[in-house]
Amino acid sequence: MPTNLILPDRRIFLSTFTLGAAAWLTRGVFADEVSRIKTPAQTEGPFYPDHLPLDTDNDLIIVNDAITPAVGEITHLSGRILDGNGNPVRNALVEIWQVDSKAVYIHTRDSGHKQRDTNFQGFGRFLTGSSGEYYFRTIKPIPYGPRTAHIHFKVKRGGKELLTTQCYVKGEPGNARDGVLRDIRDEKQRDSVIIDFAKVPDSKIGELAAKFDIYLGWTPEA
Repeated sequence: MPTNLILPDRRIFLSTFTLGAAAWLTRGVFADEVSRIKTPAQTEGPFYPDHLPLDTDNDLIIVNDAITPAVGEITHLSGRILDGNGNPVRNALVEIWQVDSKAVYIHTRDSGHKQRDTNFQGFGRFLTGSSGEYYFRTIKPIPYGPRTAHIHFKVKRGGKELLTTQCYVKGEPGNARDGVLRDIRDEKQRDSVIIDFAKVPDSKIGELAAKFDIYLGWTPEA
């Protein structure tokens, strides 16, 4: 089973930031109670990786032990996986995938025809603990063709798929005309997947932070 283990030379950085971010993200502009709004299921799309990269950890900015980071606005993406009672879901495998700064997925039907940023992992995984929290270091998503900027999510547990959905950037002009997003008929559910990508205080390189809680609306079997 994949875990949230990461390479030794990155473990210190990511662990340190996660602890600091966890405290910061639970107050200020991100402070909120469990909304209890069920996260809507959305299409997986055609570009879930057909060949997983060798590196599938939660740091999408650096591939394996490379020293050149991906191009893009570094984003610290975190959240919780919650069950039907608002309780955290432990041992949930959270997967994300998205385009790079050139709007290319790591899928042979896309990257096979375009030049992509080989320093961007494009796909990552994180296994939640007792708090139900997940964390990724990635880049702020950008539009892809007719689609507005978005990040794909898939949540699994015990080999079963619990939910496939997407999150979107608050204030992105393309949101209003994105067919997949507009297909969410319930306004509250639609709003629940549109999140802030806010500047991290005192970041000297312009990092962003985004928080996306996923509320299953039901309780998976243990």
